This record gives sequence, C-alpha cells and structure tokens, in this order.
Amino acid sequence: MRSELGEVKLVVDYGKDPGTGQWGCPVRAAWHLGEHQKLTPGFAEKLCFTATATGSYEEAAQVASKWAQTIDDATLHALVQRMGARAEAQAQKRYEEPPAERLPQRGSSELGVLMVDGCQLRYRGPGWGKKKTKKERVEWHELKLGVFYRHEASARSQKGRGLLIDKLVVNWQDQALELGRRLNWEALHEGLGRARKLLFLGDGAEWVWNLQQDRWQEAQGLLDFYHGSEHLWSLGRALHGEQEPALSQWVKPLRHQVRHGQQRRALRQIARLKQRGGEAGRVIRREQNYFKTHAGRMNYQAVAKRGWPIGSGAVESACRQKQCRFKRCGQFWSKEGLRNLCALDEARRNHHWDELWGLN
Repeated sequence: MRSELGEVKLVVDYGKDPGTGQWGCPVRAAWHLGEHQKLTPGFAEKLCFTATATGSYEEAAQVASKWAQTIDDATLHALVQRMGARAEAQAQKRYEEPPAERLPQRGSSELGVLMVDGCQLRYRGPGWGKKKTKKERVEWHELKLGVFYRHEASARSQKGRGLLIDKLVVNWQDQALELGRRLNWEALHEGLGRARKLLFLGDGAEWVWNLQQDRWQEAQGLLDFYHGSEHLWSLGRALHGEQEPALSQWVKPLRHQVRHGQQRRALRQIARLKQRGGEAGRVIRREQNYFKTHAGRMNYQAVAKRGWPIGSGAVESACRQKQCRFKRCGQFWSKEGLRNLCALDEARRNHHWDELWGLN
C-alpha cells in the first residue's frame, strides 16, 4: 500500500467467512478499504482534507507532494469521488433520524442566525464533448447555500471586521426544500432548538422567503440591507440616470431613512413615484413591487440596536468560497462530481469528518 512515507508491504489474512460464506479480508473491512484501494487510511484522509481545503485537484496534488510522496491529480480525484459518495450516503442516513445536539453542555443561545443564498456554476450540458450537436455543451445551474451560526460565535477583529468562530455551511444543487431539510437538521445538531430567538436573512429571491415560510416561520425575516440598497440605487438610476449629484442626493437620504428606523417614510415616497414609459418606467414599477414585497423585512434599526446582523455577509462569503473553488477557468462540473466533492467538504466543515473515517 501507498502511505505518506512511501510504499508499505503488508501480509494479512484473507479467506472465507464461515458464517456468511463470503470471501474477504478482515483488515480491509476494518480499515474501510475498497477492493482495489492502495492508499493507507491515514494517507487517504490527509489527501481528502487537502483536496477540500485547496482550489483544485491539481493544486491539492502539488500541496500533498510537499509532505508526502508525489501523487497525481487523477488518483486524488478518484479518491475524493469515492469518499464524497460515502459522505453523501452517510448524510442521507443521518437526515432520516432526529438530530442530537452536538454540544448539549453548552448554554442556550440568545440568537440563532440563518442565512440563505445561491450562486451560479457551470455544468457539462447534454452536448458536452460532442463535435457536432444542437444541444447545449455548457449549462448554468444554481448552487443553493445555507448558513447557520449561534450569535455567540460572532466577534470582531481589532480593525472592526466581523468574524465567525464557528458556522456550518450546507449546499444543495436542486430544490430549495431539500436545502431547507438539510440546513434545519444541521442547525438543530448545532443548537438551533435552544436558541431563544431566530433571525433569517436573505436577498430578494422568491425561493429564499418561501423556504423560510416552509421551515422557520417563527424566525424574524430580514432583507439583506446591502441587497436592498442596490435596489435603491437601481431605482435612482431609472429616475436620474448616472447624473451626479442628483443621483446621490436622491438615493442617500432614502438609504439613511431605511437604515435608521424611517423605512415607512421612505417606502411611501417610493410608492408615490409617478409612472413613466419605456425602460425607465419598467424599472420603476419593478422596484416599487420589490420594496412593497419586502416592506415587512426592513426593520434594520431595531435589529442593529440588539447587536444582531443586518447583512447576510456570512452566506455571501460562503458563496464566494464556493465560486473560488468551483468556478475557476476551465472548470465544468457533472452533477455527481460536484455533489461528491461538496459532501466531502461539508463533512469537514460541519463536524462529521471523524464519522466519515470511522474515528468515532
């Protein structure tokens, strides 16, 4: 077998189980090795950890070559896919049972924070690899992400930058309801059930708020402040174009009102805007509907006074990290390949790593 120190030759028992009549190797079974696996468990674990913490299989292979024998990225890819499939199978099995809290000895949380967002990734379409085809070679699909953390895990650096000591990240490629099921299970595992209050943040996507209604109706919903600010600027450009200072003089006072407890006044002003024709009129109507839809999710001053977040930066950061890993030049994913790597990454981030390797 190959280990991080080089090749190791083992002499082990192999034979027929008298109880089942099946041929096998007890050592392979105890170490959870596949039929043709040639990597020791410790070496395989370190390689998988490296693959989830770096930007590509090629980069992971280069990093691994500094602390172990040289390994090619194809071998690393095959290992990650196999272990990722195991991680996904374990996750599906976990979600069938009610979660037990990971650290029940901790006290109750003042606030549990849930955030949801999505990012677009490139997939291999039905025409992938074909010289002549009318089918799409590349397709874009949304990877949906959810974040949960206990408010006590938030802190700030000396320069005032927000930090999270511990958070869990869940992602899913298909229906939002499945993302909600997985995020809810992991959040309960992390202590959501004993949080005195729940805060749910998201952007303006309809599926985000449908998900809140399906899973966390009791949570206070809050539209990400910075996302809402972008829509104010969009509305301002429809009214004034890019002309300064007229644009800033219209947007900034409204933004200040929304942020500091006068959102109703700002929303009334937006609702009273006169209709126009053409593209500007279309944008104005769209933004008026946007703010009307989210009017009840803009109580920023009261939330900020309690020291709670008004922006969904934690899930935006998670999306950015996923894009840095999955949206590099030349990266086009199959659904299975992406799911397996994501499952392995989630096992590392969400405290299931030891379970994956049979260490608990």
